[in-house]
Amino acid sequence: MTNETTPHRKSLSIIVSKGTLDWAYPPFILATTAVAMDMDATLFFTFYGLGLLRKKLDLEISPLGNPAMKMPVGGVHLGMPNLVAALPGVTAGATAMMKNMIEKKGVATIEELRDIALESGVKLVACQMTMDLFEFKKEDMIDGVGFGGAATYLSEAVKADVNLFV
Repeated sequence: MTNETTPHRKSLSIIVSKGTLDWAYPPFILATTAVAMDMDATLFFTFYGLGLLRKKLDLEISPLGNPAMKMPVGGVHLGMPNLVAALPGVTAGATAMMKNMIEKKGVATIEELRDIALESGVKLVACQMTMDLFEFKKEDMIDGVGFGGAATYLSEAVKADVNLFV
């Protein structure tokens, strides 16, 4: 409950359900930005997003089914038809291109963003049901992760000013 001496602290909660390299950036960037803006932030990792909390990451991007993905090549932005994206080696090539761009442009890695999130107080919650479903162990996950289910997420979400699903 807020009163005149204790103002309501704004908060953000995000369900993180995707685990590809390109989908890993939005939740970590939004959560760390929220904390920098003096907000509370909770990231709830479920299904394929849960892999983002594993100690060892080997993230890829998936050009398949992503017609909006255009990569800068030689000064132009080239799209990739789904037929080409389905060929063997295309995912690895697109991932290598993206990782090269990330490094060249000085963009933080997902590992760095995770560390920043933890250091700045973002709550990282691993979905226990997904842990069980995918047979992950707590020791597979980075230190500082909390564990909970839908009720854990909802208890944060009902208080949050901003709720997102990524």
